[in-house]
Amino acid sequence: MCDNKNGVIKRSEEITKAYFEYLDDHLADIISGKATEMMQLSQIADALFLSHSHLTDTIQNTMGHHPCHFYDLKISDQAKKLITDTDYSIAEIAKKLTYDPSNFSKFFKKFTGQTPGEFRKQHKNQ
Repeated sequence: MCDNKNGVIKRSEEITKAYFEYLDDHLADIISGKATEMMQLSQIADALFLSHSHLTDTIQNTMGHHPCHFYDLKISDQAKKLITDTDYSIAEIAKKLTYDPSNFSKFFKKFTGQTPGEFRKQHKNQ
């Protein structure tokens, strides 16, 4: 990934790319069962050898939202895939994503405007 002007990637872009790649890898580990708990943002920052505030400021500046916003969106996207592409119960999906089922339904509705069951019913046969 290069900047058109001088062929050098900006450090902020490098951090942003590393953050999103780390999120994808971590969520894949959650789905596969390799990891059993969602990481906190401070743990992700540590894994990327950054301070929590530097990671937060960088993502906020490059992407326009707090890193947690994107973390939640990626969790929501994974949930949508599991709801439509598997026959797991909503409770099983919640547990797979390390949520209590009732909290998962609230989380999911916040991002989609629908409960997981409503989403499945609407999208399962498409």
